[in-house]
Amino acid sequence: MRLSSLADYAVLMMRTAATHCGGARANAASLGAEAGIPVPTAQKLASLLGRAGLIKATRGSGGGIKLARPAAAITLADIIEAVDGPIALTGCLDSQGADCCALERPCEIRPHWIGVNAMVRGTLAQVTLAHLIAAPEALPVPPTRVPALEMHA
Repeated sequence: MRLSSLADYAVLMMRTAATHCGGARANAASLGAEAGIPVPTAQKLASLLGRAGLIKATRGSGGGIKLARPAAAITLADIIEAVDGPIALTGCLDSQGADCCALERPCEIRPHWIGVNAMVRGTLAQVTLAHLIAAPEALPVPPTRVPALEMHA
């Protein structure tokens, strides 16, 4: 699984905005420049992230972009879904996935993909912007094994 470039940039831009929390507001162009994101892309991201309720933009002097919620309340899942839509590992898991593949009979693996997808999304939902500002050791440690997936002999 690979994030889209836009989702990757969105995470980077949101992390950059989070580092300005409590300080002077920055506009999309300055956040983009600080994060190394092209200005048109940063402006597009500001629009998408604003529409998703993750950032607030204020016009005029003293205006700029700020997080709509505390960094600890915004997750990787929130950011990725704001840009790419719902997290779905396979086509049959998205909202239009009813006719996603060529199988003529019901797929026996789809119920498993639903669980795996929920675990991936759940893991992304555990990582907040606050984690991304802190040292990498602060990231929630994933379990080394997933008991629900273990086979019983």
